[in-house]
Amino acid sequence: MTLYSRVRPLAFKLPAETAHGLGKRALRAAQSTRPTRAAISFAYRYEHPALEVDLFDTTFPNPVGVAAGFDKNAEVTRALEALGFGFVEIGTVTPYPQEGNDRPRLFRLREDEAMVNRMGFNGQGMERVKARLEEDGTPNVPLGVNVGKMNSSSEEEAIEDYRRVFDRLSPFADYVVVNVSCPNTPDEFDEASPEHLRAIFETLEAENDADVPILVKIGPDEPENAVLDLVDIVQEFGLDGMIATNTSTGREGLASPNREEWGGLSGKPIEDRSTDVIRTIADYTDGDLPIIGVGGVDSAASAYRKIRAGASLVQLYTGFVYRGPSTAKRINNGLVELLERDGFSSIEDAVGADLD
Repeated sequence: MTLYSRVRPLAFKLPAETAHGLGKRALRAAQSTRPTRAAISFAYRYEHPALEVDLFDTTFPNPVGVAAGFDKNAEVTRALEALGFGFVEIGTVTPYPQEGNDRPRLFRLREDEAMVNRMGFNGQGMERVKARLEEDGTPNVPLGVNVGKMNSSSEEEAIEDYRRVFDRLSPFADYVVVNVSCPNTPDEFDEASPEHLRAIFETLEAENDADVPILVKIGPDEPENAVLDLVDIVQEFGLDGMIATNTSTGREGLASPNREEWGGLSGKPIEDRSTDVIRTIADYTDGDLPIIGVGGVDSAASAYRKIRAGASLVQLYTGFVYRGPSTAKRINNGLVELLERDGFSSIEDAVGADLD
């Protein structure tokens, strides 16, 4: 029995957002000195040359990253690096501080190994995040920045919101993600309409003098034709990749009492759907558009399914909550075993192996 398996029942007695805050405080303390970071790295990092992925003009030491939402304000990026993750994505970051939705807004679905969140883009705003990245420094693994809009913004104001955050934080980023698929923010206009997306990408393209890679995050609930329409726009503007997928509004087949809470569903119940979206994108683009796969990743097997479906990298959040601090190490160790079993010399060789 691991230490986390002993601690988790106690943590799960607390409201989910309270437990998350306490966990981040512990990680913040743990990353505060070089010796503590070194001790954590010694215990949890797993390195193997087969795990390295060259993407977005940088090298990811392994393909397992932390999804946006876990470290919204860039408070524990160094601790997450020490825990063995190959990259960290912060955000969603908005131009100004924002409270988000009323509490409670984060719910565990234990029977389903899932979570529902309706956080609503709460966060400290881009200036505080920028100051923290300057003070703490960036991790020694690739850093993604997920950018979003203020909940009160109109369609025109939203475009300026993305530009502002991109301008302030892209110098720290190895890639930037445009988040237009969150189900937990006010639905004042169609954020995923082709016209709105084109306006966003034209604005960021004009702002992107340093050629920072730009990705867009897609939701799991869109029909296939809508997914492919978005892919066409991504390719039209020469964007660098897609993240598949965000959380879902679906509730089919759930057992937990909290299934009735509104918000975005994450974790095991959306694993198959997110993998299907990855496969659809990869097949449509002949594997030429980089994909970061997220949704239900909590083991080497679940990560490997997304990689074989066409994802070059994977991310997790809910799986980290349920499986604990050794999650990245266990997944990476298992991925090496799966690669060796199937005769692949690297993760890159396995990407899209299941495509026809």
